[in-house]
Amino acid sequence: MGKRIGFLSFGHYRDVPGSRVPTAGDSLRMHVELAVAAEESGVDGAWVRVHHFDQSLATPYPLLAAMAARTTTLELSTGVIDLRYEQPLAMTELASATDLIAGGRLQLGISRGSPERAVDGQARFGLPLPEGAAWPEVARERAAHLRRALRGEPQARSAHAAERGGAADLPVEPRSPGLADRLWWGAGNHASGLWAAEHGYHLLSSTLLTQDDGRPFHVQQADQVRDYLDAYAAAGHVVPPRTAVTRSAFPIRSDDDRRYFGLADERHDGRGSIEGGAVRGGPTYAGEPEHVARRLLADEAVQAADTVLFALPSQLGLDVNAHLLESLGLLARELGWRD
Repeated sequence: MGKRIGFLSFGHYRDVPGSRVPTAGDSLRMHVELAVAAEESGVDGAWVRVHHFDQSLATPYPLLAAMAARTTTLELSTGVIDLRYEQPLAMTELASATDLIAGGRLQLGISRGSPERAVDGQARFGLPLPEGAAWPEVARERAAHLRRALRGEPQARSAHAAERGGAADLPVEPRSPGLADRLWWGAGNHASGLWAAEHGYHLLSSTLLTQDDGRPFHVQQADQVRDYLDAYAAAGHVVPPRTAVTRSAFPIRSDDDRRYFGLADERHDGRGSIEGGAVRGGPTYAGEPEHVARRLLADEAVQAADTVLFALPSQLGLDVNAHLLESLGLLARELGWRD
């Protein structure tokens, strides 16, 4: 059975001596070229992380539109947009325009978001947390509002409707049919995965799980994926579900690969805490292509999901990452994920 693959990038840039990606412009232009390289290598999707007040990819729409203009089949995706920073109707306009430019190739990942550098960033964007509210609930309400707007439900009243005391009659424009069915929820734990299933979102399992019962990361994540699929089926949604997990994997095919990634292979999960709670993340897979293939085949969550995203070391620059995408495309064929 085939499996989609994609890349996931933070797009970090640093203006320090020796940096291969010193500026935001360098990072954005590089990612357009990486999208071209990904499509040429048989990769299915380009996914970008979105963070604010940081030297990374904060503005996905112009970047994804530029990627769309240079590609024809590649999915253009966000993993994820933090809804604490988003006004649903403005987001509807931007996402719809991007999807129209892309010819319906946008996959829109959204969620409550992960910790940001700014402690008051949402308020600085004019979207403070309402008194008495909690961010998880606010984010879910904004997601529902976004989906209603994407589906073309009227959001504002014309003068004609207002004069007659009528309901809203104006939808947000432009409209991109089908985009409302391509919303993914970034789920960091079992409960949020089940919520996504109940409400008909695709599942983008987080790179970190905010839960830890002592079992390996890939085993806990596989449970999340399988239980999501069961709950999605039970909810009776019409749109077929999609699921994605992310891995760091580096097949070593050259001396340069060995120099960069020869010591990167890890046998144990990463463990830590975020916002006072325990988190667990998976290890890096690195080595000869056969070794990386064996580790991916033994990864229960990779096997359970229909899409595998590979995190890019974007700060190493275009050439290293384009070569890595070629290696991952070859690895996908060796794994039987491609004809």
